[in-house]
Amino acid sequence: MSQKRSIFEEVTETAQDQVAAPKAAGIIDRGHRGARGAIRIWLMMLFTLVALMIAVGGLTRLTDSGLSITEWRPLTGALPPMNAADWQSEFAKYQEIPEFQVQNKWMELSDFKQIYWWEWGHRQLGRVIGLVWALGFFGFLVLRKIPTGWTGRLLGIGVLGGLQGAVGWWMVASGLTGTMTDVASYRLATHLGLAFIILGFIAWYVFMLGREERDLMQARRAKEVKLFGMATGWMHFAFLQILLGALVAGIDAGRSYTDWPLMGGQFLPPDAMMMEPWWRNFFENPGLVQFVHRMSGYLLLIYGVVVLRRGLRSAHPRTVFAFKAAFIALIAQVILGIYTVMTAAPWQVAIVHQLLAVALWVLIIRARFAAHYPKTTSIRGT
Repeated sequence: MSQKRSIFEEVTETAQDQVAAPKAAGIIDRGHRGARGAIRIWLMMLFTLVALMIAVGGLTRLTDSGLSITEWRPLTGALPPMNAADWQSEFAKYQEIPEFQVQNKWMELSDFKQIYWWEWGHRQLGRVIGLVWALGFFGFLVLRKIPTGWTGRLLGIGVLGGLQGAVGWWMVASGLTGTMTDVASYRLATHLGLAFIILGFIAWYVFMLGREERDLMQARRAKEVKLFGMATGWMHFAFLQILLGALVAGIDAGRSYTDWPLMGGQFLPPDAMMMEPWWRNFFENPGLVQFVHRMSGYLLLIYGVVVLRRGLRSAHPRTVFAFKAAFIALIAQVILGIYTVMTAAPWQVAIVHQLLAVALWVLIIRARFAAHYPKTTSIRGT
């Protein structure tokens, strides 16, 4: 038989439950959080290094330095030539490939050294990234500081990094034989695309580690499903545009037509389908490759307007801000892309265009994260 309870007893027990709930949640967080702050800082270091790697890789491409080292030696290649004999040996290897024989026969050893250092620095930075990842991952693993559920995520970054090194050599190998004087553009696109994938994963993890697991679980219940789906499409569309930009860079298509908004005085560039078979034009015809990149940029901007309009209707101010920031970066990137074409893509402008693509990519990912894990703001704004 049930007994009557005092109203004061019920109030007291309720208050005690409310006090106990945060304590219990805190215990749960401590059990799952690991060294979230330290891991986040480590990931931010990796993010900075990967972004720098993309910039150095772009400069390596713009200076035609990517084929100066003709061997893949992950360990012994860390040391540059140490004496005159070593330099002559490296130069002799370069003289055997088509790039030298077709377009760089004028080079002396001093000229070769300039492009060698670019490629050596590019590969060395890759080794530094691998070392920073390995020290961080295995250090946190040995100390058992990795939060629950995060070991696979952090290991995955290292696996992708190792794959990126192999893809980089696969790309370089395409320009060492036959009649190619540059690396294959589609392999360059694969290499750059994988770099952006790695950067995207790191950025997403940094955003996640910036908030407690309990906070993320609560925020996920308020997920804006429609907006998140549109942001996901925006992210994929931006990734496609990045790949198309790599195809442009791979064959210097950005310098083929410098007028805008037309190309060679007409909408579709002249001789857009002059190659056989027809599909080669989409990879190797400079005019058509630039045309596709332009059209994709316009469509990306239009889709960005659609996503922004939906993002502005979010009930969460931080989400609205995230979508505004991504859209502003998109407008800036489109304007800079037009300027890059009209100035025949000088390396200074081209590299800024590539770095702005990194910023746009991360801002779109941040907007997507905000839609997935909205940050609730109280009436008081706290």
